[in-house]
Amino acid sequence: MIKLIDSGVYYYNGEFVSEGEMTKRGIGKDILTSAYKGTMAYGILSAHNTVDTVKGGDMRIRFDAMASHDITYVGIIQTAKASGLERFPIPYVLTNCHNSLCAVGGTINEDDHVFGLSAAKKYGGIYVPPHQAVIHTFMRENMSGVGKMILGSDSHTRYGALGTMAVGEGGPELVKQLLKRTYDIKYPDVIAIRLSGKVRKGVGPQDVALAIIGAVFKKGFVKNKVMEFVGDGIKALPIEFRNGIDVMTTETTCLSSIWATDHEVKGYYATHGRLDAYRELKPEPIAYYDGMVDVDLNKVEPMIALPFHPSNVYKLQDVIDSPYDILSAVEKEGNAHFGSGKVKFNLVDKIKNGKVYVEQGIIAGCAGGTYDNVIAAANILKDGSIGSGVFTMSVYPSSQPIYYDLLKKGAIGDLMKAGVTVKTAFCGPCFGAGDVPANNALSIRHTTRNFESREGSKPGNGQIASVALMDARSIAMTAKNGGALTSALNADYDDTVAPFEFDKSIYEKRCYYGWEKADGGAELTYGPNICDWPKVIALTDNLIVKLAAVINDPVTTTDELIPSGETSSYRSNPMKLAEFALSRKEPRYVGRAKEIADSEKERQTAGTLPKEYADMLEKAGIDVKGTVSIGSGVYAVKPGDGSAREQAASCQRVLGGVCNIAREYATKRYRSNLINWGMIPFLSDDAFEDGDVIYVENVRKGILEGDGEFSAKLIREGASFDITLRLDRLTADEKDIISKGCLINYYKSEMEK
Repeated sequence: MIKLIDSGVYYYNGEFVSEGEMTKRGIGKDILTSAYKGTMAYGILSAHNTVDTVKGGDMRIRFDAMASHDITYVGIIQTAKASGLERFPIPYVLTNCHNSLCAVGGTINEDDHVFGLSAAKKYGGIYVPPHQAVIHTFMRENMSGVGKMILGSDSHTRYGALGTMAVGEGGPELVKQLLKRTYDIKYPDVIAIRLSGKVRKGVGPQDVALAIIGAVFKKGFVKNKVMEFVGDGIKALPIEFRNGIDVMTTETTCLSSIWATDHEVKGYYATHGRLDAYRELKPEPIAYYDGMVDVDLNKVEPMIALPFHPSNVYKLQDVIDSPYDILSAVEKEGNAHFGSGKVKFNLVDKIKNGKVYVEQGIIAGCAGGTYDNVIAAANILKDGSIGSGVFTMSVYPSSQPIYYDLLKKGAIGDLMKAGVTVKTAFCGPCFGAGDVPANNALSIRHTTRNFESREGSKPGNGQIASVALMDARSIAMTAKNGGALTSALNADYDDTVAPFEFDKSIYEKRCYYGWEKADGGAELTYGPNICDWPKVIALTDNLIVKLAAVINDPVTTTDELIPSGETSSYRSNPMKLAEFALSRKEPRYVGRAKEIADSEKERQTAGTLPKEYADMLEKAGIDVKGTVSIGSGVYAVKPGDGSAREQAASCQRVLGGVCNIAREYATKRYRSNLINWGMIPFLSDDAFEDGDVIYVENVRKGILEGDGEFSAKLIREGASFDITLRLDRLTADEKDIISKGCLINYYKSEMEK
């Protein structure tokens, strides 16, 4: 089904060959050396790079457009405003698809929406009201374009199937673009994703996506790289099928994605009244790739990602045929993850009379709520019933234009008559803020993630439900069988899809289009929950770090660093949100971090170290020269998998956090979030314990001079040990940001020059 080629390959007039074969064909060394320039990724990146584009070299990217939703845009605009923002320099879309229910915290969600509209008017933005569209559907429909680059403050910012390179990052990276700065990265490796063959009936985009994720994630095969989709298999895939695969590339931890374009893409742009956004895009006749994922679509079958990660992938039929063997193993792993906490994770109890029964089905968001997916589900459930038992099902079309056309085509009626609840565009089921199932329930979802608590449960409070990711087609077949897990492979249903008809007037009557219409005299509208960022001090000469949390799990997600769901309502209030930091992973973290922060406040007030720390350093034989500050730190083996949310870092920072220590960082975007909040992303292979104190001498000097290693003292229970902390290369701006304490301080210093 999928084969990984972990070595360089050459694309030569439509086929993939080795370097040796290229030489045999008379291709010279000079051509082979520059063949990396033949990829689609190179062409787009170099067109947006403000310096020379060289393989492995530094890039400074400017994007064509940006997008944020109502969990992130308030903090981004507040930060940019504090740093001198006057107007949006590129089209910036503010959508309202995460906190659209306005159900938590009184007025604060709607207050954020009012702020967003006022910001769009003041700075010249595009505002999409709640329930109109999920962020990525709106961007596909309205802002994508072949050869463009789009930056979004959401990890699933992916429009590669439409010929658009899109990147999901934390908010500070969007602030940089608003202030006419650049997105600074090294030129990434590019991995070819060769699609061949044709999918069978009943196989959907989520099945292909999960098969790829399962093959590459644990190996880190495409981590921080660009996935470039090519091959004859593309032409047989409808455009929304491609979009459904593409948006899930985020779960591989790749940097971005791009696909070859053809008549399907051209048709998409024509349907949406933007034919001028289309052009043919394909690799040059000779192109070099740093590796390849070979996908035989003929062999892909319905898949399922069991809790608690999209890479925990099995063939759906295997789970149906051998439920006890697979579910008992996943259950055991889950309970080992939770340890001796308040919950017991159950999956085996879903097996009844040899069948696996689930309690809920959801089709929603940028991955599941596409026109084609909903049509497929409606066709399968037409004249059927989901039953009147425990099983429930909801479908969320991902935009009002899609909803409207589904109404016209009769699909909404077919779903409703089968017992399905149809709702408006909303991302809630993707991050735990909508359709929360009952305790111990298992929900099957065509959404983006199935991390712990992504369905809204709270293990720390004794509640645990779980999510398995599946494709809409097999979810509909399962629903038709009353919740008994069922594969859609070769099922008997009408799989024809009538062409989608887009009515742009639906957006024109509700959305605010303010690009290039900034009104500098307009006032921002603030609700009582919208607060400024607290002040952060610059990095001192030396640093004392006390570990407030030590996490030895193989991977730590951003959901564990700062939970999703109800916490999203407080993301406009940094200090209130920080109270939730690590609450589901290490409930003692916030209290510990505050105690450490109190010691730093005492130091700043008195001008000397508190006696506890002064005695500790003296006993360890450390003679402090220069200034020294105290901050908390977090150790995790591999932190930062998942969401782009900057709050995973900023919550630590406002509680006095100064660094993370890790064996590796799961994603580039989490490491960037740490840096932008002035936190040092240290690396170490040492073992750490709660309460360890680490003294790092000359840390400021070392950061500014680009040191890759820092000699440090680990102090534990009165004894001290020499350790070495490593630091991967920082750009000149990143060094400056860390030294000044955070991105806000950095911009303020620039304004004062």
